Amino acid sequence: MNEAAWSWEHAAAVLPELLNGLRITVLATVVGMVIASVLGLIVAVVRRSGLRVVTMPIGFLVEFIRSTPLLVQFVFANLLFTQFPSLAVGCVVLGIHYATYMSEVYRAGIDAVPKGQWEAAIALDLPRSRTWGAVILPQAIRNTLPGLGNYAISMFKETPFLFAIAVVEMYTAAQQYGANNFRYIEAITLVGLLFLLVSYPTSLLVRRLENRLA
Repeated sequence: MNEAAWSWEHAAAVLPELLNGLRITVLATVVGMVIASVLGLIVAVVRRSGLRVVTMPIGFLVEFIRSTPLLVQFVFANLLFTQFPSLAVGCVVLGIHYATYMSEVYRAGIDAVPKGQWEAAIALDLPRSRTWGAVILPQAIRNTLPGLGNYAISMFKETPFLFAIAVVEMYTAAQQYGANNFRYIEAITLVGLLFLLVSYPTSLLVRRLENRLA
């Protein structure tokens, strides 16, 4: 007689492993997001410097990273930096990969700052560092928050690629349980639900933020 299509026993058995995988997934997303947010802002500001000796190499590097698959970047970095834990390598790769996209969000936010704000800072003879830190960036970052939130959700949903460097995040935990017990439906279904439980409320929050800032 065939087994039932769904087994609550298997669902209960796999859930602790998936929750531990969810912890790794969230950790990778948070650390990657911090790296991407800071590095993306640095890239956006540096690319506005106008110094071709700096902007051209950075521009090439940004396009190179954006044009190569994240999965390949994971594997290459893990082979190159074997002295570091795979999870640490994965977090850094996630951060650098998404920093290239977030830099464009920051650039758009900086360009959206009214020209009069720049002129007022010059008229007040503010130092360049204070112009950026006290006038431009606070307004630019406020404009970019919804975009950064959307990339955070995308990053969260791309963490399953960490399986390529043997990081046991949520999806990999489900695959391992399925392979060991010949039961995939419960594990994969619960993974989908856990992703939904985290990403859907976050997307609603981002949408609400967009409406408030509009």
